[in-house]
Amino acid sequence: MKSQDTPFEGGPMDGRVLPVLCGATGHPPKTYRIPVPDPAGGPPTVLVYRRVPRGHSRRLGLIQGWKYQYDPDDRTGGRLRWPWSKPHPAPSGKPDDTRG
Repeated sequence: MKSQDTPFEGGPMDGRVLPVLCGATGHPPKTYRIPVPDPAGGPPTVLVYRRVPRGHSRRLGLIQGWKYQYDPDDRTGGRLRWPWSKPHPAPSGKPDDTRG
């Protein structure tokens, strides 16, 4: 498989460049999860990074490459989002059904 050196921005991995395996399309994955073990032996902390464009070309606006940006507020929980899936409930204290 092909790998691509991809820079990381923000969070504990800021400034590092790691080789990331590319998928069938030739792009790295949209999210990159790094489990960090807990020194006390508890459950590991998972760092989540999202793929963003590194830059665009001037004339055609094509993507020049990819980088990963730290996402401390990841709410996906590692689940895939399918178009036919139900939306996740809102975190507010309001009930979902507001009809009278």
